[in-house]
Amino acid sequence: MSQELVLILTIASGISVLLLLIIRFRLNAFLALLIASIWIGLFSGITPSEIGSVISKGMGDTLGFVATIVGLGSIFGAILEHSGGARQLSTFMLKKTGESKARLAMMLSGFVVAIPVFFDVAFIILFPVIQAIAQKTRKPLLWYAMPLLTGIAITHSFIPPTPGPVAVADILKVDLGWMIGLGVVVGLPVAVLCGLWLTRYFSFSTTIDHEIAQVTMEPQANGINLVAVTNWAITLPLLLMVMQAIFNTLRNTGMIEPFPGFELILFIGHPFSALIIATLFAIYFLGRKAGLDQEKLTKISGEALGPAGIIILITGAGGVLKQMLITTGIGTMIADQVAGSPTSFILLAYAIAALVRILQGSATISMITGAGIIGPVLSTLGDVGMADRTLLALAIAAGSVIASHVNDSGFWLVNRYLKHDVVETLRSWTIVSTIISICSILIILLISLVI
Repeated sequence: MSQELVLILTIASGISVLLLLIIRFRLNAFLALLIASIWIGLFSGITPSEIGSVISKGMGDTLGFVATIVGLGSIFGAILEHSGGARQLSTFMLKKTGESKARLAMMLSGFVVAIPVFFDVAFIILFPVIQAIAQKTRKPLLWYAMPLLTGIAITHSFIPPTPGPVAVADILKVDLGWMIGLGVVVGLPVAVLCGLWLTRYFSFSTTIDHEIAQVTMEPQANGINLVAVTNWAITLPLLLMVMQAIFNTLRNTGMIEPFPGFELILFIGHPFSALIIATLFAIYFLGRKAGLDQEKLTKISGEALGPAGIIILITGAGGVLKQMLITTGIGTMIADQVAGSPTSFILLAYAIAALVRILQGSATISMITGAGIIGPVLSTLGDVGMADRTLLALAIAAGSVIASHVNDSGFWLVNRYLKHDVVETLRSWTIVSTIISICSILIILLISLVI
């Protein structure tokens, strides 16, 4: 048996071990990723004494960036949630668009609000809004829930600072400004196509819930305009990071020369600085000025870091898997097989993430696993352009959205809140999430042919 075949079988068995531990034995993803990484290392010929060093390097290299971003993003999102600003922003959009364009308002609300908060949190805090509009229009909740869920799902997978995109960007060495920019370019058309048009054909539930919570407009809190401040809080870090990416690109291509203040622009646009600025902005305007005392803010921040710690560790374990695969040399083998074809790399990245997503359910884990496998390939290719790296990251994100079904916690969240049976949820959200994934990868492939 050739060495190449042995290595391929080892990698395949390692991924199988990972899925078996998560799916069959319900083992925590952090521990499962570490065990699968050790399995791959041992059976690929890495010495036991070297495995510890590989784990340390993979964990350290990944968490040096991701831990800071996820920690800051979690505090920022928690303050946004507790202030009520996210819901007020959604209600404001609904008021501006009117009932005739309520689905558009819901899609945009999901797209914007999910930037700083997780999928489930975004859906839960905006759910009363779709309840109110469904009662007023006498239409099923699903009619407005599908556009909302589409916007949330796309942003959750494509646009930092949510953990999945941040982890993938870090593993593939993608600038977050590029990730945000191209994420919006891919995500918005998909949100419009799927959220507004295609979901019309999968919102056929006849269930109408008459026990609806009322949502009132309270745009002011202690003299603070929650809508305006929330909008600024969300867009400020994105603008700063995109600005840094633009100036970096202009400098690297020789279109501009560094000028007085250039380094300051790069500093405030760094993801760390941008999120610190945004978090302090939120603490002051959505916290203290809105009536929250320091004790409450401290409690909110502390509670937000609990779930963040779990995500940080899982992401770090994904970095260990990547480093173990780099050490085995599998990246060179895969690169040789698909060399010279950017489309092949994109489809490979998409297929890996989609397969893991279908088998084990978690979008974040499928993104981390996909990036962990693709990362070693990129490391063998030398100078890969930032645009190509970003498209690979987005392809992984697109694969992670596909086929939300019974092994996905998000599936049961939708099922429970909309009061549907399993079949109804499969016929609606599972199909829509698959269409989102397919439309996204098609747009990514189209962009890859242009840039």
